[in-house]
Amino acid sequence: MLHNNARKKILVLRYRFIGDTILTVPFLRNLRLAEPDAYIAWVVAPGTAAVVDGIPYVDELIFWDPVTIHADSTGTHKTFGDKVTFIRELRARHFDKVYVLKRSFGSALIGYLTGARKRIGFATEGRSFLLTTAVPYRHDQHEVQNFLDVLRADGVPVVDDYLEAWLSNEERRFAEHYFHGAGVAPEELVIGIHPFAANPVRAWHLDNFIELARQLQERYAARILFFGGPRDTEALPEIRANLTQPPLEAVGTTSLRQSMALLSRCNLLVCNDSGIMHLAASMKVPLVALFGPQSPVKFGPWGENSHIVYSAFPCSPCKQKFFQECEPSERGRPQCMETIPVEQVMEAALPFISNKRSEN
Repeated sequence: MLHNNARKKILVLRYRFIGDTILTVPFLRNLRLAEPDAYIAWVVAPGTAAVVDGIPYVDELIFWDPVTIHADSTGTHKTFGDKVTFIRELRARHFDKVYVLKRSFGSALIGYLTGARKRIGFATEGRSFLLTTAVPYRHDQHEVQNFLDVLRADGVPVVDDYLEAWLSNEERRFAEHYFHGAGVAPEELVIGIHPFAANPVRAWHLDNFIELARQLQERYAARILFFGGPRDTEALPEIRANLTQPPLEAVGTTSLRQSMALLSRCNLLVCNDSGIMHLAASMKVPLVALFGPQSPVKFGPWGENSHIVYSAFPCSPCKQKFFQECEPSERGRPQCMETIPVEQVMEAALPFISNKRSEN
């Protein structure tokens, strides 16, 4: 995208992971409010950028895609030469300021190598010498507020902190056609379930989610919609075999944007600590999120209409080097997740179900 060289140029580095991408939106909105005439570019990962399609606060998305162990990496910037070329391209843009919202040393090095005169980011991993303003990182507050602290440290006023997501009319029509084709009436209770996680060990066991779905079907005549990615399709036969009513499925068959559209129609989502949890929060979908290894203080759903079921142990939150700090259960899960009973999750879901019924 062409831009006027006279405009202030600002670069934001916060790439990788769906959740972190969504949690950056309040930062970008407040930055745009403070800098309405600036050219703002955001470095993101191509595998997660779709969740912010339609964002009005940035002028350009720049894709950074080195090889990593993460599922959203395709390795576009694989070789050393690829990385050097990427840095040179950033440097040629002559950014005035860089906000480094990732905490790694490498991300601060990228910010430094852009040549930007001002570089603001977290004072982590011994990288403060690469920054012009090093901001303390806090583990006792939510990541949204940590990001906003970077703005505050730069003297930028913060006026709000809510999440947002944007759906097109075409995407909304897709959801309407999907539910109409599945015979779901507009007034029916639809409960989304996402039983998966990027690291399966830290997820509540699939058996628990199946039992939860069965009880929701039998007690409340809920239409259950399972969400998941292409890697999760192997769980579908087990899910189908153990439910008396066939569930709706968006597992490996819908794009990320289509899944967002379907999620927006759900009256409730029950999920692990995962990217879809943040998606639901950004679209104001009521949700029940299950936490164990991770801290809900830092990474819980941000906003209203959410309930966290958290099984805290003396070792919580852990380093997620599983079974070095604790013994696995018989089903290969950490005890903090294994001790969450289905009944407790049902109780957490009931107020949201009651609210839906009172609306009908």
